[in-house]
Amino acid sequence: MKTSQLLTTKKAIITGAASGIGFATAKLFIEKGFNVGLIDADKSRLELIAKEFKQNGYDCYYRSVDVTDEIRLKKAIDELTNSLQGLDIFFSNAGINGTWAPIETLTVDEWDTTINTNLRSTFLCIKFAIPHMKENGGSIIVTSSINGTRIFNNFGASAYSASKAGQVAFTKMAALELARYNIRVNAICPGAIDTAINEKTTYSDELKKIEIKVEFPEGDRPLKNETGTSDQVAQSVLFLATDVSANISGTELYVDGAESLL
Repeated sequence: MKTSQLLTTKKAIITGAASGIGFATAKLFIEKGFNVGLIDADKSRLELIAKEFKQNGYDCYYRSVDVTDEIRLKKAIDELTNSLQGLDIFFSNAGINGTWAPIETLTVDEWDTTINTNLRSTFLCIKFAIPHMKENGGSIIVTSSINGTRIFNNFGASAYSASKAGQVAFTKMAALELARYNIRVNAICPGAIDTAINEKTTYSDELKKIEIKVEFPEGDRPLKNETGTSDQVAQSVLFLATDVSANISGTELYVDGAESLL
């Protein structure tokens, strides 16, 4: 991309960018002409993505960072913003399901790992993005979930649900505080999305002890009888990232085909 184009195009940083919703959003942003900076702990995957984008004629910057590492995360955001020559959009998307277990047996370390990866990293990302966005404003989007905000029947997901509920509350606080700088802050709350996060979830053998059996009549998912896709969520992120949503801040957008209303 030419320097003149770089100065006028939207600049975005995405965490958790190597797979799932993050990758789908990065791909969509690039196709829409945005310049992107990618952050993920999976360095090899980031290298493959950057290579693929560049082969298709797109510039791509990335840093391999664990979002719980405060010092390295700040450095990555600062460096990517410098490479992008500005920052208009920050998508705080990195997260884990963590360990699902009864509260009684869930360890403090397991609780802390989930809270730190999901909620603490959201705080860090927004904190470090603010100085780069104060002058010209922009949009911050946070990936929350229907868990902890609309549904609470995923037994054992107390840490995950708490982190997701906390993200929505933090989004609202940030939206008010940052409105003076014309920085909008919103959250997306996806339902069941087929991503790599599900493969890394640890399920305790003791979950059966706390489950409450609920049987629903046979039927279809309200909107579509299929699992949601990362591409569908990416389209929602694009909406919140651009000026078509210029008067929307401090709200959560549910992307679940109305499934969580059942």
